[in-house]
Amino acid sequence: MSDKAPGWPAVLVDGPVELRPLRLRDGAAWVEVRSRNVEWLREWEATPPGAPAEVPTSAATFVTMTRRLRGEARRGRGLPFAVLYDGEFVGQLNAASVIRGSLHSTSLGYWIDRRVAGRGIMPTAVALVTDHCFWTVGLHRVEVNIRPENAASRRVVEKLGFREEGVRRGFLHIAGDWRDHISYALLRDEAADGLVKRWHRSRTTG
Repeated sequence: MSDKAPGWPAVLVDGPVELRPLRLRDGAAWVEVRSRNVEWLREWEATPPGAPAEVPTSAATFVTMTRRLRGEARRGRGLPFAVLYDGEFVGQLNAASVIRGSLHSTSLGYWIDRRVAGRGIMPTAVALVTDHCFWTVGLHRVEVNIRPENAASRRVVEKLGFREEGVRRGFLHIAGDWRDHISYALLRDEAADGLVKRWHRSRTTG
């Protein structure tokens, strides 16, 4: 397979929000932000059964994760983005499990620094990546799976018009147990002229 997958690498920008490929030199910023946000992320961080229910914050974990995600990106199976706000690293957004064939789908996962939450950064990031997945990567479906208790994350996708499709029982192992998730999805033909434009209109009209 080619070293360049469709739509990757990519840099996506809207105002002060920028998404670019996650890179190894993001390590120091990643460790600093994650270390400050352990309590903020603990309830939502997936961990393998039997492993400590801890939020990964080490430089070694970052290097292993980044190399794995970059390998997936080269094979066209994922799009691992760093999220920047005014040029500062504030989180991650990963389009994972990219499947072609008769499905043409991906699943988004994301986290953000609590210090900048509530500024519209993650809805903007999700809108940018969803538009990119539909019209540049060429996918048909984007989904996001969120714990029912995670009201802030659910608001992100609801603001953008993702449909709630139902509950996935025991979908991911988080904080020491198998947790239910609500599945949200959007099809390309439901995105009209794009989620970024939809997001801007919603902020203008209130």
